[in-house]
This record gives sequence, structure tokens and C-alpha cells, in this order.
Amino acid sequence: MSRADLQPILEAIPAARQEDARHYGVHPYFTRRPANVVRAYLERYSQDRDVVLDPFGGTGVTAIEAFLLGRHAIQNDLNPFANFIARNIADTTLPSVTPLHQAFNRVKQACAEPLAEIETDEATAQRWLTRLPLPENIRLPRNSDAGYFHEMFTPRQMAGLALIKQAIEAEETGVVRDLLLLAWSASVAKLNKTFLSAKGRAASRGGSSIFSIYRYKLASQCVELPIWPTFQGRFSNIIEAKEEVLRLRDYRQQQSGGSLRIDSQRDFRVLAQDAAALDQVLKPASVDYIFTDPPYGGFISYLDLSILWNHWLGFPVTSETREREAIVGGECGHTEEHYKASLARSITTSLRLLRPDRWFSIVFQHWDISYFATILETAGECGAELKAAITQTGDVIWSMHKKKNSASVLAGEMILTFYKPGRIQKASEPLKSAEQDAASVLSEVFEVCLANGTGSFTSEALFNRLVMELWRRRALGCLTLDRREFASRLEQRGWTYNPRTHLWSKGGYPKSSLGELMLFDA
Repeated sequence: MSRADLQPILEAIPAARQEDARHYGVHPYFTRRPANVVRAYLERYSQDRDVVLDPFGGTGVTAIEAFLLGRHAIQNDLNPFANFIARNIADTTLPSVTPLHQAFNRVKQACAEPLAEIETDEATAQRWLTRLPLPENIRLPRNSDAGYFHEMFTPRQMAGLALIKQAIEAEETGVVRDLLLLAWSASVAKLNKTFLSAKGRAASRGGSSIFSIYRYKLASQCVELPIWPTFQGRFSNIIEAKEEVLRLRDYRQQQSGGSLRIDSQRDFRVLAQDAAALDQVLKPASVDYIFTDPPYGGFISYLDLSILWNHWLGFPVTSETREREAIVGGECGHTEEHYKASLARSITTSLRLLRPDRWFSIVFQHWDISYFATILETAGECGAELKAAITQTGDVIWSMHKKKNSASVLAGEMILTFYKPGRIQKASEPLKSAEQDAASVLSEVFEVCLANGTGSFTSEALFNRLVMELWRRRALGCLTLDRREFASRLEQRGWTYNPRTHLWSKGGYPKSSLGELMLFDA
């Protein structure tokens, strides 16, 4: 049967965030798709033993879920820190977590007494710092509150972390040591001066500004959490995640009568390539499904913001790698042209790697419609056919930007799903701009998108519907309004924004977040 006959996913999938220990609690990261949403797409668009690729893999949600579903998974990311997390979560080589507990106890025995001394006072910590191996005191990105690496830590934090890392590295090289280092790395996120404690909650219930404000912002009042209990808590999360993965491994094998073997050494491949150059290591038409969530341009400079981990873990990041990163800004000062060109090349390569009669899903969101045009036009030029566009707003954790500027900041994502047919047809040509009155086209489309009987909707849903409707009309260039004008047009039409629910409605605030605009009319 041709896979063209698959019914695309045409509705948003409620996110079950924090459901899977293997993704939530192991280690903080910048973005992470809800595993149940990714899993639903994998189950719909791929089959057992298919090859599934995520060219912008992050911490591996797509690849890990594909692997645990019995697919051959390929995880790719330029960031060695992200690949380190993904590889260790996915590993199935341990028979059980017993070796982990044994190694943890050896580290505890080596560290307990010295840590007690280090946490006594700063002078003692300073003395320990002269005896411990420390990372080079490199310069941090220009927008950091701290100028150099060591300024990110108090003497107690740096000495305590260095001591634990030294004890871990005394363990035999292998997955057990790497999993202990993963717990240590997660501890670094809490044991540094960027840790912001949540108001009105326990001191430990907070997170690093690196993952919320997207820069090295030092806390106005440094919170020094206890070092060993922090590490022990991160280790407990690693144990929970690894038990979950090993349990799924054993369950899949039992259910299949032994015919399906979940083996990370065989079926979980990790690459660190420029997504646009993956065809240098993978064969054309060798992939059965792609689900990916590329960078959205600005705000997050992944490699700059990962220095805290890559540097101390000893993962080299070359200047060439930084130059290839698909972002806007950062220390390299990447332009929008660089970003769009990188994104276009990556999509072209992905579709070259995809077999005919297969599917490709890409997650994206941005106010700049030229970014959407890059995705849609590049995919179309490669012969891919857009089959579904779904707004996922319920799975988002609101960023600091969204909380401060609710109505004018997009926080949800749109999942665009394309089909690559066996025979490529020429894409439709966009209409010439001279044939269009941009203002009248936009006004007309605004009314069309609002006139479907929906009582409430998010900014993301309406914006995405505008994008898709204008794309259908080959008039995407007419969407020239900025985010403030977008909100103003809704207010002029009698719609009111509720900053608590993040919904627009008429006749007062809606009681719930139910009711959403469909991107494609039924």
C-alpha cells in the first residue's frame, strides 16, 4: 500500500508534559517537544524497522521515541552537549541499574568527607580549589553578566563540583561513568550563579536563567544549594529515567516473543553534522520519516549558551561548527540571510535523504513570515506536498518573553507535515506582487480566518491560519503586519485578550481554553 493513503494528523494533540521520566527531570535544555505528541506522529507516519531521522535532534526526543517504538533512529545535532544527553538516555546496554547504584556509592564514599569541609566555609573551599583539576577560565559571550567562566560559580560551588567530577572520572570508562557525569552535568545547572530560585517555593525549585532568559544572567542574590543533596537528587532522576528505558526494552521484547529487540548499539545512531550536510554521511533516499524542530532564528544561541557544559565536560566546539549553526545572532553575529539559507539547505538535504512515498514533519513558529516562506517554498521546490498544518499551543511552557508581552509574543508551534510523492510535480508559481493589493488581500483574509464560528482562539492559531490561507492564495508576501498591529486589528474588531488563558474572545473572557481555529477548513 502506498503511504500516500495515510490519513494526516489534522488536529492538535493535547500535550502530556512531564509524563516520561526519560525526557523530563533528567537534564534541563532549551526546547523539548512533548514526547506523546512526537510519538503520535511517529506512529502515524512510520512503521516498524523504518529509519527515522531528526536533523535538529536536540536532546533526542524524536530519536529516543522512534528507537523505543522499534525504529532505526538517527539523532543529529551540532551541539555535543545535546548529543551527550540523548545518547545516555537511549542506552540499553546495562542489564539493570545495579551497576549505577554501586558506582554512585563509590563516588559518595570518595566525596563525603571533603565535601563537608568545602561547604563549611569559603576559605576552606578556596584551599581545595588549589588542589582540584579545574576547567580553563575562558571568556564568556559578550552579553553575559560574568566575563569569565570561573565567575559563574562561588568557590564552594566550583570546588564541590570539581571534587565530584574527579571522583566520577576515577570510574571505569563506559556508560556507567557517563550516566554519573550526566547527573553531575544536571547538577551544574543548579549549582551556579545563574540559578534563579522560584519565589514562594523551596529554594531548590528554580532554574538557570540560561534556559529561561537565554543568556548568562547572574541572580541578584546567589542561592547556594547543598552540593551533595543536589547531585543525589539529579542521580535519582537518572535512575528513574534509566529504569523506564530498560523496562520498555524488556516489555517490547516480551510482547514480540523475542522477535523485536531494542538495542541502542544497533538501532540508535548519533551524528554531529551540519543538517545541511547530512547527505555526506547518509545515503540519498535512505530515510523513511523525518520529524524535526529546527531553531526558530533568534533568542536562543545554543552553542553559546551550552559553554557552561561543553567546556567543563571537555566537549570541543570548533569555530567552524559555530559558523555552521543555524541561528540569528550569537557570538558569530549570524544574519537572517545566513539563517534562512541554512534552513533552506537543511530542508533540501532532508528531502533528498527521504525516500519517495514518505512523510516529513517540521515544527516551527515565528512572526517573520519570510521564515515560513523559506520552509514552504523550499519544500515545494523539492516536490514535497503540504498535507497538514497544526497549531500546538497547549504543550508550551511560557517563556519570560511570553509572560511579559502575552498578546504580542508567539509561544506555540505549528507542525507542518509534507508528503514526498514518487513522481515530483512542479510547484505552483506565486502570483506577481503587482497583481495584488496587499492591504486589501490581508484584510479579506483576516475576515475569512475569523469567520468560522470559533468563540475563542490563541494568537498563534490565528497567525498560523493567516499564514496558511495566504500561502494557499500564493500571497504570503501580503502578511506585512507586525505583532502589535496584529493585536490592534483584533481589538478594532471587538476581540479581547485574556493574559491568563492567552485567548482572544468576544463578549468577555472565555472560561476555558477550549475552542481553536482550524488551519484547514473541514
